[in-house]
Amino acid sequence: MSLHGKSLIEGTPLPTSTKTFTAFDPRKGVSLEPNFHEANAADADVALNSAQAAFAAFRQKNSGERAIFLETIAAEIMALGDELLERAHQETGLLLDRLTGERGRTVGQLRLFAEVLREGSWCDVRIDTALPERTPLPRPDLRRILVPVGPVIVFGASNFPLAFSVAGGDTASALAAGCPVIVKGHPAHPGTSELVAGAVIKAAQSCGLPPGVFSLLQGSSHEIGTALVRHPKTRAVGFTGSHRGGRALLDAAAARPEPIPVFAEMGSLNPIFILPGALQERGAQIAEGLKNSITMGAGQFCTKPGLTFAIGGTDLEAFKSTIEPAIRSVAPGTMLHPGIRDAYVSSVNAALNTKGVNVLARSHAEADAGLTQGQAVLLDVSSDTFLAQPCLREEIFGPAGILVEARDMADLLQVAESLNGQLTASIHGTEADLDGAQELLYVLERKAGRLIINGFPTGVEVSPAMQHGGPYPATTDSRFTSVGTAAILRWVRPVCYQNFPAAALPPELRNENPLGLMRQINGKLGRESV
Repeated sequence: MSLHGKSLIEGTPLPTSTKTFTAFDPRKGVSLEPNFHEANAADADVALNSAQAAFAAFRQKNSGERAIFLETIAAEIMALGDELLERAHQETGLLLDRLTGERGRTVGQLRLFAEVLREGSWCDVRIDTALPERTPLPRPDLRRILVPVGPVIVFGASNFPLAFSVAGGDTASALAAGCPVIVKGHPAHPGTSELVAGAVIKAAQSCGLPPGVFSLLQGSSHEIGTALVRHPKTRAVGFTGSHRGGRALLDAAAARPEPIPVFAEMGSLNPIFILPGALQERGAQIAEGLKNSITMGAGQFCTKPGLTFAIGGTDLEAFKSTIEPAIRSVAPGTMLHPGIRDAYVSSVNAALNTKGVNVLARSHAEADAGLTQGQAVLLDVSSDTFLAQPCLREEIFGPAGILVEARDMADLLQVAESLNGQLTASIHGTEADLDGAQELLYVLERKAGRLIINGFPTGVEVSPAMQHGGPYPATTDSRFTSVGTAAILRWVRPVCYQNFPAAALPPELRNENPLGLMRQINGKLGRESV
């Protein structure tokens, strides 16, 4: 399948601009064909008007029809075969095995949301029947349900060209909710985006959906993203990326005459606390796991542990002597694109130029800038230095970590309190350690969206119980997740129907419960008719 390099609006390739950009192979340091046309504000207007027109029909599709649509998208993605994986490999430098697994996660998410739709309880039906005899005032008949908000803008992520991009979790959950989606493709993998977008459009056509239900806009500039967020027909935004990018979108959305929510996942330091008993009993095992977690995928995961805290002493010195050769043995890895590699080098140098920061370990081999490589490094600081230098609490996106040496448990609590919001926080401890760490757990519960005991944060399960989101600046709204079935709740709002005749009610709210949903009726859960 040849790439055309155009945005896809209403199911049609539409280049309206002569300005172009190219993808880049980070492993070889060369540009890739073809040229991709930059979308502009006029394209955004066409796509959003089309999405708004499609919304009325799409939201009326029943849950079974939307489930079939999601499953059809999954099938069309798989039908792309190895061509999709090869193009993603070229554009990102990610290994084919990693991309094969990511494709499986992508289609798995789509199929999981299809199951959510068929099960139906996500719409949170609540029915309070009328009490006409109640005094001093009667109660009206009240029925509440979640409904889709309207057109959603999704920004593709650089580090997951499939699972967090065109047909990733944001798109899957928004379509499941009944919202049309417009994806702003990431400029680092536009060919991959075009292929997946074609699969989504083919699925929409196969399912007889209006063409505006999905569009892809290509672009390497910030202008098109801002135009999409500011457009009056946009109702919500999903973003995965840098703090700077997410904050810019949040501010643009808040400045609109009618502000809208931006659900931005902006990275995290994912602190790990190694308590004394665990450090003594299995310090070498923890060191190996930490090395793997820091350097996996060249450290380009939002859940990479950027900070590790432990109490100084002979056990910590033994830990250092174990992890130092482990980090040295890590070969430099290809990073996603030169911009990320340059930012990584700059961030590491800024940390090294900070008073009190030392290099504990560095990869034995030099990184080749021409091959877009990043060199693994582990820095070492005291808790006093860490507390005195706010720059050390900024994310370094890449295969780097900082080991912070504390004096005692009170010192660990102080550094924990100094942390901003995080996606995850982990504790390694024995049973005795954990019995004495309740105060630390309470602090971390306030700081993070996912707490981990005796494990590492890399790897995010796509499941109903997953929470991938945390207090600002990890995300812009810690009440929601971007991974797992609860992600659908970002794209809906509650509506209450008061004293409606039965024929005018949505099927989910009717007395006979034709969909067989679990509902809350007069405060009690059940599937019974009213």
